[in-house]
Amino acid sequence: MKITKVVLRKMKMDLKVPFVVSFGALKDKHFMAVEVHTKDHVGYGDCSAFSHPYYNEETISTAWHIIQDFLVPLLFSKEEISRPEEVSELFSHIRRNKMAKAALDCAIWDLYAKENNISVARALGGTRDKIETGISIGIQESPDDLVRVVENFMGEGYRRVKVKIEPGRDIKYLEAVRKRFGNIMLMADANSAYTLKDIDLFKELDHLDLIMIEQPLSHDDIVDHAKLQGALKTRICLDESIHSVDDARHAIELGSARTINIKVARVGGLTEARKIHDLCASHDIPVWCGGMLDTGIARAHNVAIASLPNYRFPGDVPASDRYWHQDVISPAMTIDRNAMIQVPDKPGIGFEPVPGLMEAFSYERKEILH
Repeated sequence: MKITKVVLRKMKMDLKVPFVVSFGALKDKHFMAVEVHTKDHVGYGDCSAFSHPYYNEETISTAWHIIQDFLVPLLFSKEEISRPEEVSELFSHIRRNKMAKAALDCAIWDLYAKENNISVARALGGTRDKIETGISIGIQESPDDLVRVVENFMGEGYRRVKVKIEPGRDIKYLEAVRKRFGNIMLMADANSAYTLKDIDLFKELDHLDLIMIEQPLSHDDIVDHAKLQGALKTRICLDESIHSVDDARHAIELGSARTINIKVARVGGLTEARKIHDLCASHDIPVWCGGMLDTGIARAHNVAIASLPNYRFPGDVPASDRYWHQDVISPAMTIDRNAMIQVPDKPGIGFEPVPGLMEAFSYERKEILH
């Protein structure tokens, strides 16, 4: 692949309704779209960082700087890229900045697949033609409000429900959902809102038969999570703590979790996501695919990686109309009555950005020639 130019865009899309998590409420999403051009094809990626460093240390502004001033020059340092894995090798001496790296890594996978006339899922080694998706629900004002929201999404076909929790909005909320909907696939996501002092609360959650509790403790911890997992029957799932295959290996060796949420953006792209998948598979640790309030471009990469065999839980890969009035891709991503999304078999990610919408949502554009 002989790259001719890279195009960066800063974009903003308004959420249909605010999304509330333990660290704040989001009314819109700023993100970056990345285009990597060759003579014949364009590969697309998204940078999923937020405007503020609440989820991790990155922001859209820092990612723009890292991509423009460091990663693109490294990409251009090779006359030709023969395989996508070379990108993470080129970037390996740049510390962290995983979401910035992921944008280019994913774009190169899309480009590679298009140039070889195969889907990204096939290029990665995917085995499924459909993936199951679940719904992620932000923190609600009351248990009754939560039940109403869950009921609406269950009516749309979703079968796995993830509920965001925080201290004071946890047990009663989850109990209300379990009481109303019975034995549905129900999980909780704490976004690091608790400490080991809350261990008795988590022991109470054991009776709710949750499929997992996601990232209950500190965003950079694997030691305390091992203590918590040892005290619970319910699976602990690590999210923010895992940035690399080495992080996953350490967590597995310590017994810190019994499943891992692999967010493509958080771990630096599809290359590292596949490595984590393979490691977990070798230890019989099931994984699943998390999301970052993604646009259709990033969700298309998520669909591709979730087609790998060890993605055994429904992921956070909702339909286009879950968050957005209008997504940037065509065709729109849809779910069937069983909450399944078709894995595209077209070359690349299987969806095309809509030029008019890309322009409409963009507020800054930078073209970098090789």
